[in-house]
Amino acid sequence: MDKTYQPEHIETPWYQRWEADDRFAPSGKGEPYAIMIPPPNVTGSLHMGHAFQDTIMDTLIRWRRMQGHNTLWQIGTDHAGIATQMLVERKLAAEEDKSRHDLGREAFIDKVWEWKHESGGQITKQLRRMGASLDWSRERFTMDNGFYRAVQEVFVRLFDEGLIYRGKRLVNWDPMFESAISDLEVENVEVDGHMWHFKYPLAGGETYEYVEKDQDGNVTLRETRDYISIATTRPETMLGDGAVAVHPSDERYAPLVGKLCEIPVGPREHRRLIPIITDDYPDPNFGSGAVKITGAHDFNDYAVAKRNAIPLYNLMDTRAQMRVDGLSYAESAALATRAARGEPLEDVSAVNLVPEELRGLDRFEARKQVIEAITAEGLAVTTRDEDGAERPLVENKKIMQPFGDRSGVVIEPYLTDQWFVAVESLARPAIEAVENGNIQFVPKNYENMYFAWMRDLQDWCISRQLWWGHRIPAWYDAKGNIYVARTEQEAREKYGLAPDVTLTQDEDVLDTWFSSGLWTFATLGWPEQTPELATFHPTSVLVTGFDIIFFWVARMIMLTLKFTGEVPFKQVYVHGLVRDAQGQKMSKSKGNVLDPIDLIDGIDLDRLIEKRTGNLMQPQKARAIAKATRNEFPEGIEPHGTDALRYTFLSLATTGRDVKFDMGRLDGYRNFCNKLWNASRYVLMNAEGQDCGAGNEPVELSLADRWIVSKLQRTETRVTKALEEFRFDIASQTLYDFIWNEYCDWYLELSKPVLWDESASLEAKRGTRRTLVRVLETTLRLAHPMMPFITEEIWQRIAPSAGKRTEGDSLMNQPWPTPEPAKIIETAEQDIDWLKGVIVAVRNIRAEMNIAPGKPLELLLTKGSAADQARLEANRRFLARLAKLESATWLDDPAQAPLSATQLVGDMEVLVPMADLIDKDTELARLAKEIAKQDKLIDGTEKKLGNESFLAKAPPAVVEKERGKLKEMRSARALLAEQQAKIGAL
Repeated sequence: MDKTYQPEHIETPWYQRWEADDRFAPSGKGEPYAIMIPPPNVTGSLHMGHAFQDTIMDTLIRWRRMQGHNTLWQIGTDHAGIATQMLVERKLAAEEDKSRHDLGREAFIDKVWEWKHESGGQITKQLRRMGASLDWSRERFTMDNGFYRAVQEVFVRLFDEGLIYRGKRLVNWDPMFESAISDLEVENVEVDGHMWHFKYPLAGGETYEYVEKDQDGNVTLRETRDYISIATTRPETMLGDGAVAVHPSDERYAPLVGKLCEIPVGPREHRRLIPIITDDYPDPNFGSGAVKITGAHDFNDYAVAKRNAIPLYNLMDTRAQMRVDGLSYAESAALATRAARGEPLEDVSAVNLVPEELRGLDRFEARKQVIEAITAEGLAVTTRDEDGAERPLVENKKIMQPFGDRSGVVIEPYLTDQWFVAVESLARPAIEAVENGNIQFVPKNYENMYFAWMRDLQDWCISRQLWWGHRIPAWYDAKGNIYVARTEQEAREKYGLAPDVTLTQDEDVLDTWFSSGLWTFATLGWPEQTPELATFHPTSVLVTGFDIIFFWVARMIMLTLKFTGEVPFKQVYVHGLVRDAQGQKMSKSKGNVLDPIDLIDGIDLDRLIEKRTGNLMQPQKARAIAKATRNEFPEGIEPHGTDALRYTFLSLATTGRDVKFDMGRLDGYRNFCNKLWNASRYVLMNAEGQDCGAGNEPVELSLADRWIVSKLQRTETRVTKALEEFRFDIASQTLYDFIWNEYCDWYLELSKPVLWDESASLEAKRGTRRTLVRVLETTLRLAHPMMPFITEEIWQRIAPSAGKRTEGDSLMNQPWPTPEPAKIIETAEQDIDWLKGVIVAVRNIRAEMNIAPGKPLELLLTKGSAADQARLEANRRFLARLAKLESATWLDDPAQAPLSATQLVGDMEVLVPMADLIDKDTELARLAKEIAKQDKLIDGTEKKLGNESFLAKAPPAVVEKERGKLKEMRSARALLAEQQAKIGAL
């Protein structure tokens, strides 16, 4: 083995060999165990969330593979409709100065496939770097032919059952992509906004007495009004109001219910009227208590409008510009006013309530002009400023603004024709599957989140106005009749259409979540009843973040139950999100993103800053991020290797909680890999080519041998139990403690007195060598699922000494360790605990008394039991070597003990006589200097804490920190004084 651990020399070669040897294909003879990878976007690259999630899945798969299960970890990527189309459109514009419309649909789709074949494999290369043992021979893509057939089959069957329909609904609309998008693709951001207050005049100049009262019922305001006041953050949507709503209990507006009011915008001669209605939605204590209802441009308003049969008036086109189509404003206003009076309105789509002067304007420009027009007409509610001047009432307030997560533009609630799945009948069995335990969430509390969503489902909008994706298998004739079938020819046969009927396929594609909802069974060959489907479905566990329980997990459960009659998976392990060390979400805008490949390979500071700031358009923000990066990583990021990164993720994987990624942890687990590497080199130096009892020759096991074997059995039990319970943090910590603290720090040292003692018997040496290699080999098997590369490299070298054949074999195919209760020897554990206690006590005395580590000491033990005395006799060899002792004597009479430094091990006193061990005067001088230094620090801190100005101005956390420091200083001084007294008494 190399003297130093260099992960870059072993990781890629081992992965290439595993893949070449087809190690990841199903091969076990036991029960099937399958995991379907949440398909990453084909456009993407590996981010910290992927790396965390994939580490968990790979750990599970490698562990179950070693247990003998017939394991399948299914790989595949998602076509990622919007993301991929956006990427290729940008590439087309940059390289050819063309849009997709310049190419046309077919040519553009060819461009996307071309890009996919050339560049779409980036994330799968990075998965290999993470050591992911996926079955690459079965790689799927959500747009491949087999998957496309499954998608068509599901769509047609659902349509034929009446569970898919086309209808007009309010959806999230991205004006840049001119497409509906899912809630998951909407990012709600708090921004500075305004709330404008306007007067809606009552029809016919009617008036009423407006009365406000306090909580005790006392009148605080009484006045005659000829208007009702509303407040809005979106004045441009007033043009599409269908009603004003007030709460049924709101006495202020009771006289107005059922009356009409006037929308205060638009040509005066064509000002239209809307009804004042009651609904539970308005909050009487918020704003004026009256709410304008614009059902076509607000989701809450849409619900109110549907409940109260209020017409929905669309104001905008697909680019969020004010409509230019439809009837004139005068005609539209007249129709809308008649509808407000209860007359039927046959064709709402033709009604365009945008005044001619606003048509074609961007929605935000239209907003400005609407505000100006209302204010000029004197219909803005006014207030008086400090100088008594009257001005329009406009509140500055924070509002939640929806943005497209990819386009970055403000999302518009938009009324449009879309395809929907009726989910009620699909949801019931999906709820029951969790209620009856057929699907279990880990942690269990996420079931409540699942139930809350599933019991309040709205029909699912599955159409997207894109070109890249699964095109909807529906055709239209010239009259707009719909024909759904797998192909146009099938549509003609299915509906008995004449040959001369011209059909045009729907332009829309399906929501990506629709196709990925078929993931567990379509990847296994459905609708064909394949052997893989029979073997691996239902799958064993789904590993996912809580943020897509509804968007993906729930929809998979509904669709899989519907089309296979089975659950898609038996367990759902829900993990938290990976955040930075301060708990902040990692994002490009914050400049705190970490690339897992950079953590593996390392990256210099300049390149790291370039990656974090390269696409930022704001120079000031880029400079701030660059400065923060220099402070956090002044030397850039050192290479750590994949195993250290994986182990860090696992150590942080507490059930369901968000992960604060700490670089200090990563450094620590890089050191852990070094520790394992160096320990293995020691074992090889003492075992390679030596008699290690591989043929089960007679051996003599020392106390240390029996102890470490006993501790190994307990470790095997705890690690296995932790993995079964998805407690990766406990599994990794248990193994870390065993390898670092017990095997490396203690057992390797305890092995030296046997191996290096010429008087030790052949059987004793053989026993220790055998224990060294067998425990290490077993430990490597325990660690392999978590850190596959370093364990494979070491195992290949150490296994022959343990009597295992390695030629053409791999650690990943070795059996998972099974504990043997008969090898748990509590007396050996107790004896070693005693031995460790004595050695630590001696080391503490050396540190306290500033005695050189290598100076031989005289040791006295007293006040202990007969068992303590017996342990001393049995372990003199270990004590002498590890505690660096000249002698070790049992003292029957404690009173005979000379002046000594003392430590306790249980009731037993561990004594080291001080005479002649140290230069008394020199040590007293050193201690006096240290005490003076502590006194100075204590005095300064006491003065700071006695300063009233400091206590008043400093944050409580800072004051508390100073108090903690003072306590530590006083404790340190007390210890120094105690040592001074002991030395002075010599």
